[in-house]
Amino acid sequence: MADDVSSTVDSSTAHPARRYNYWLGGKDNFAADRESADAIEAVFPHIRTAAVENRRFLQRAVRVLAEQHGIRQFLDIGTGLPTADNTHQVAQRIDPASRVVYVDNDPLVLTHARALLTSAPEGRTAYISADLENPESILANPDLAATLDLSRPVAVMLIAVLHFVHDDKQADEAIATLLGALPPGSFLALTHATADFLPPEIAAALTSGQVRGTGSFEGRSGSQITRLLDDNGLELLEPGLTVVSEWRPDPGVTPPPAEHVSVYGAVARKP
Repeated sequence: MADDVSSTVDSSTAHPARRYNYWLGGKDNFAADRESADAIEAVFPHIRTAAVENRRFLQRAVRVLAEQHGIRQFLDIGTGLPTADNTHQVAQRIDPASRVVYVDNDPLVLTHARALLTSAPEGRTAYISADLENPESILANPDLAATLDLSRPVAVMLIAVLHFVHDDKQADEAIATLLGALPPGSFLALTHATADFLPPEIAAALTSGQVRGTGSFEGRSGSQITRLLDDNGLELLEPGLTVVSEWRPDPGVTPPPAEHVSVYGAVARKP
């Protein structure tokens, strides 16, 4: 951990981005993050598989959006700590002029992002400190306006972040606010933790709030997530809402069992 990390970073409380970094094998985390992550892994031993498959979904979704739908602008909310093949790297391999705005509410994420995530010369990246629960502040940020042209299609990436918004109405309004500011032809890519595929005893343990760190997320069902998409009039790309590992897997790849992943993924278009 770098010594010059901002003093605003709270190392005593587990943060989802740093916990995710730990599951992916990263080193940008604190003892509280590791303790929380280990407690969750003790109940759900496949959590590292879930984290890896969630990350691979992000990369495939960006590639599909850039290659097949011509998307050159991405708004990645709940960025997490940088790893290999982040949103702008995948997009800029397809078109170096692609532009990406990253949003996160953890100062450590933004410190590392600004230091490590450099755009191709033809494109541009920006980093905003904000929260999905206040989407208006994201849209009003001058760095977003300086980077993305909101009169042209944008892909909003909500990767493993919507399940931290507990209230269904608030989750629905966040999607509506973000997509409402974007033109037809824009997209939403999301992943969301679920208990649909878990044995009842594991689902109960993870949703009881008794395991350290699990009280911070809402594991919605497939029908709940579908309703969020339907409420906003979005058109799902094939294969629809599915386990992230089964969403357009790369050729020759055998997806792990759904119960080892337990994360839904979807990409949908604003008509």
